Amino acid sequence: MEFAVKSGDPARQRTGCIVVGVYERRRLSEAAQRVDQASDGAITQLLRRGDLAGKAAETLFLPSLPGVRAERILLVGCGREKRLEARNYRKLVAEAARQLEGFGAGDATLFLPELPVRNRDLPWRVATLAELFETTLYRFDAYKSEPDAPRHPLRQATVAVPRRADLRRAQPAVELGQAAGRGANVTRDLGNTPANICTPAYLGEQAEALAARLPGVSAEVLGPEQLEELGLQALLAVARGAEAPPRLVVLHYTGTDAATPPTALVGKGITFDSGGISIKPSASMDEMKYDMSGAAAVFGAVHAAAEAALPINLLGIVPATENMPDGRAMRPGDIIPSLDGQTIEVLNTDAEGRLVLADALAYARQLEPAEVIDLATLTGAAIVGLGHHRHAVMGNTPGLVRDLLQAGERAADPGWELPLDPEYDEQLRSPFADVANIGGQPAGTITAGCFLQRFAKGLRWAHLDIAGTAWKSGEKKGATGRPVPLLTNFLAQRAGRSL
Repeated sequence: MEFAVKSGDPARQRTGCIVVGVYERRRLSEAAQRVDQASDGAITQLLRRGDLAGKAAETLFLPSLPGVRAERILLVGCGREKRLEARNYRKLVAEAARQLEGFGAGDATLFLPELPVRNRDLPWRVATLAELFETTLYRFDAYKSEPDAPRHPLRQATVAVPRRADLRRAQPAVELGQAAGRGANVTRDLGNTPANICTPAYLGEQAEALAARLPGVSAEVLGPEQLEELGLQALLAVARGAEAPPRLVVLHYTGTDAATPPTALVGKGITFDSGGISIKPSASMDEMKYDMSGAAAVFGAVHAAAEAALPINLLGIVPATENMPDGRAMRPGDIIPSLDGQTIEVLNTDAEGRLVLADALAYARQLEPAEVIDLATLTGAAIVGLGHHRHAVMGNTPGLVRDLLQAGERAADPGWELPLDPEYDEQLRSPFADVANIGGQPAGTITAGCFLQRFAKGLRWAHLDIAGTAWKSGEKKGATGRPVPLLTNFLAQRAGRSL
């Protein structure tokens, strides 16, 4: 979708549709008031008849009105005036996008950023609108014989701001919001792609394709022989039971002086997780194609940073493999080495994500990043503790954790910090190796974080467990694109472009 930014009188816009807000109790937003005045009170008459109550995300399409140049008008309910919060703003923006797409407007001019949202300024409102128009209209129908696409999709959206002086702030906000939305959609495409297609080799190919189309991005894809030479034995141990060979995918985005240490993103790339010898129950095992959602988020975040031309350096590292049962597969009780020299007793082969991340974190340390954030659908315990609303966040650097949490709040993609106290780490003791790969049922998300912390020594490091947030089940099944909005806001803050 193409976005433009302008300022002007809503009644004078020549466009397929203008979108204005209406509050409860027949209170009109500023843009709606101008349309009402130009049409001799047409909107007021409709509201008095009860055609629209103004509840949040309620909508009403109107045909062309006298005195108004737009072909149609979409009224969007905003709830109680002075009580509009970020959650309801996002809700009404998303509903406006759905209505415009369904009605076949083709192009629209949106006066929703004028709405005052509690504790949110104009750049946030503009960026949020651009992001939501990208993600709300997302479809994944690449494998349908007859895709269900709209006949007249929304192709052009003009974001209207109250004053000409606002254009200077609004333009970069649109660009950042759109980049976040498109990055999230890249993540969703990868997550939704079935495991028979989205193999480790496929992730390598997608990295090379991303590098070919985005300025400042380069890709390196390492195969099994190179992994053996480098000593990534924990990753290779997980891969032993799979026929699809593993890969280590490394993305570089250079947006500033090449000598500036990069921020590193490390994403778990288990393209299908059967559980290995500790095999999973069959129910919902199809959703284990999403076990590479951390890797997909790395792709999405690099895409967003490059598209927004953020002046930072970024390093993306994806250890990619399947976890399958086979005569060669690692077994419970095996002791395996790792890149940084620590030995690991495997008590459960379904705790494989932390093994591949252990090697990836050690590999990242060799590249001397400024900070490292790993992203992984790591533990079912994260869903038990936090449901499907917040990511679990842990780390060894309070400032980094704080910045991630704040970025999540700005992006409506929130996390929640969990502790990494030494008492939890004691659950990982092994009588035979340096560390066990599980610490028992209690505090499973925290002990997984403690495991990773052992391999993040010397790094400014944080860990996001996205097991409960990376995809949805049931009727609305599909990848969510999270935590790309959080990461985009975080990276923008690092680049001095925070909203």
